[in-house]
Amino acid sequence: MSKQKLSLQEQLLKSGLVSSAKAKNIKSDKYKQEQLLRNNNIAVVDEAKELVQKTLAEKVEKDRALNLQIKQQEEQKHLQAQIKQLIELNKQPREADGLAYHFTDENKVKTLYVSEAMRDALIKGRLAIVKLGKNYEVVAAEIAKKISLRAAASVIIHNEQSTETVDNKDDPYAAFEIPDDLMW
Repeated sequence: MSKQKLSLQEQLLKSGLVSSAKAKNIKSDKYKQEQLLRNNNIAVVDEAKELVQKTLAEKVEKDRALNLQIKQQEEQKHLQAQIKQLIELNKQPREADGLAYHFTDENKVKTLYVSEAMRDALIKGRLAIVKLGKNYEVVAAEIAKKISLRAAASVIIHNEQSTETVDNKDDPYAAFEIPDDLMW
């Protein structure tokens, strides 16, 4: 004997959980809804489908934002690697027993010991001081410009070379020259 498979509605009726009147009402409501759909070509709003689509759209947007953030972090790492390479390849050798050159970084006075020629080049803008991690290095002005294009915060001191000539005719203090070798 093979048992006939019953639909869920028939199983509920047989077990007595649903009355036959309620089953007829549900069946007629379902039939009316299908008729409306066929006649008016109205799509049934499927809340579950909308919820899934909304969740999927939110996930896609969240993934896109996360990918953008990861890409920006990778670009930042790449820039830092370029800056480090520029500094390491072009740093000027310093003398430990040279002259003290004082400068400020983040409102703190820092000291770097350099030779007299290097100090003059720093003052005239031919050399610049850049920050590499917690250390400071001296590089050529052209290299400092390349570094400042990538990250301006890495260039600590870069005096601009003045190409203007000062008109000394009208200056009342022209006779009193200011020495460049003042130490502070």
